[in-house]
Amino acid sequence: MWHTHGVVGWIQARRAESTKHWHSTALLLQFLALAECSIANANPPTLEALPRPAMVQPALAELGRHLFFEPRLSGDGSRSCASCHVPELGFADGLALSRGYNGTEYFRNAPSLLSVRLKRRLTWDGRLDGGDLATAVRDMVTEAHFMNADARLVQERVRQIPGLMALWRKALGHSSEPYGPQIFNAIAEYLKTLDAPDTALDRYLRGEPVPLPPMVQEGLALFQGKAACHRCHSGPLGSDGKAHRLGLPEHPAVLAEPLRSISLLRHHATMGVPNYMHERKDLGAYVLSKTELDRGRFYTPSLRMLVHTGPYMHNGLLATLEEVVAFYDAGGGPGGDLTPLHLSARERAALVALLKAWSAPLPVVTVPPAHDYAVLPASQR
Repeated sequence: MWHTHGVVGWIQARRAESTKHWHSTALLLQFLALAECSIANANPPTLEALPRPAMVQPALAELGRHLFFEPRLSGDGSRSCASCHVPELGFADGLALSRGYNGTEYFRNAPSLLSVRLKRRLTWDGRLDGGDLATAVRDMVTEAHFMNADARLVQERVRQIPGLMALWRKALGHSSEPYGPQIFNAIAEYLKTLDAPDTALDRYLRGEPVPLPPMVQEGLALFQGKAACHRCHSGPLGSDGKAHRLGLPEHPAVLAEPLRSISLLRHHATMGVPNYMHERKDLGAYVLSKTELDRGRFYTPSLRMLVHTGPYMHNGLLATLEEVVAFYDAGGGPGGDLTPLHLSARERAALVALLKAWSAPLPVVTVPPAHDYAVLPASQR
């Protein structure tokens, strides 16, 4: 047996070693943090060109294209995904606040679906995972104030439409039968093909010898410099994929129009917001986190194809890109986290020129012909 003083000495020695190790670890972590900060300052986030197109299953994506435009995926057969995501409007809808399902109206702006495959979070409050497009499609199809459909009803409708069934079996096998989750998977596969077109700015960002107009060059320098837009707008979408509070005023129509108010309150209720009947503002990311710091925070949208997808912001309150840049220049709205930029009129115009340069003519999208029901053969009833 050890003597008591021997045990005490052993413990003290271990403590000394532990303390020494802790200090070494703390110093190492401090060094790594400083190194990471130094690297970040040396290589600040910037805009990036689009990556390679997504790998898709062509037959499944083609089925998804037909389903995207099929109104019988809605409860009463009147609305399709394309009702709020119109190809000629950049897969947005051109409205400040989007339409809801018949008998409802919605309280947010419909975002564009172009290059949606690259988004980290979906919807303005980030409640859906961008890496799971099929679940997002299910949410849109089945949610009461979007398309209000029952997946079992939809799969039976598909089963009784020969044109869709031919596409279904080409994609999923001769003996395959319609199944709700596969419907959502097919539409998600189609969404992966909806990349924004390449622009001269993309080629410039890849390092190709592409001359940019002087105002666009000035805008890019401001974006990365004085205006510091890159702090929230970077990567191939011009988005950091995070939520920010800009202090944007509420759109007056949300409370002035009862159907929009009802949709807002129902959204709060379904998301489990405490005391939801008294929350008469769009709470943004708070509905998911229930953290006070997230009140009024909305996820950074894509900066691509903005020429085609106005009006802008989560509630469509700003009609033009000039208004958007002026809003940021002024430091946002009350309660926001922005600070004034003090830009000149030319500098604001240069930023607008840059934003417009990331837009190209819209791709031609062929809308499939409408499919008709048909009486099923006796062997399939």
